Amino acid sequence: MSASPAERQMRSRKGAHAVHARHDSRAITAPARAAFLGRFEREVDPECKLPPAERARRAEHARKAYMTGLALRSAQSRRKRRSVA
Repeated sequence: MSASPAERQMRSRKGAHAVHARHDSRAITAPARAAFLGRFEREVDPECKLPPAERARRAEHARKAYMTGLALRSAQSRRKRRSVA
């Protein structure tokens, strides 16, 4: 007999808490975070011709633009849900 969705969720939550109790959360996610942020550097300077400081400045703006776009879509979705309900 397989576990119910609630039991699977509790088992997963227990495992996540055990991992975070033994390891630094920032260290665990560092490779994923570096890949995510690297995406913006590649986007603004695909040929790596800019000085590192300028590339980082532009990448920061590209990241902020991306996050602002997510926030805008989220707000639009919430507004649409409220008007339907």
